[in-house]
Amino acid sequence: MPPPDPPPPVPPGQIGARVVVLAGPSGVGKSRLAAHTGLPVLRLDDFYRNGDDPGLPRIDHGANAGLVDWDDPRSWHHDEAFRAICELATTGRTVAPVYDIARNGPSGTHVVELDGASLFVAEGIFAQEIVAACRAHGVLAAALCLSQHPLVTFWRRLTRDLREHRKPPLVLLRRGWALMRDQRRVIADAAALGCEVVPVTEAGERIRALLQP
Repeated sequence: MPPPDPPPPVPPGQIGARVVVLAGPSGVGKSRLAAHTGLPVLRLDDFYRNGDDPGLPRIDHGANAGLVDWDDPRSWHHDEAFRAICELATTGRTVAPVYDIARNGPSGTHVVELDGASLFVAEGIFAQEIVAACRAHGVLAAALCLSQHPLVTFWRRLTRDLREHRKPPLVLLRRGWALMRDQRRVIADAAALGCEVVPVTEAGERIRALLQP
């Protein structure tokens, strides 16, 4: 089945809110920062494809060869995530999936509402993939890629994933090590796709500045 068509351009008069896109490596603190802003949050990682989707990309080398490559943007519903952002920006409400990582699939849906907020956050490991579309449609307030020392990210990611039983421990350890080695490339790719790279400690200040009248 072909992917759905992306939303048409949003007329400026219909935009009631704009989005702050938070990108960055897994475990860098995107969800934590988004929660601390007090703004409505759209979790982009909930738009992962189902684990039995035959079109999922696979790792073709190394210790995890043959496993689904959940760090490849092709494992994610780009157009559905972008459509949800446009709905929030124009109507203040959208129905988003709830993804269960341990089950490799959605476990239901939930409603995201802005309740009159003029700014909201969309965060996830593929957030940089929708920056250009958000900018072209006039719904982008800012696009930030969070950065911190790779060892700090590795440790925080591993403890989080173990605590939440996301995958078997050995898979998490191997994946975490690979992600740590790949962190510099991930950040460079986010910058190339339109994100401003900022330390985690400064990102909150950037967002608070956007809320100033």
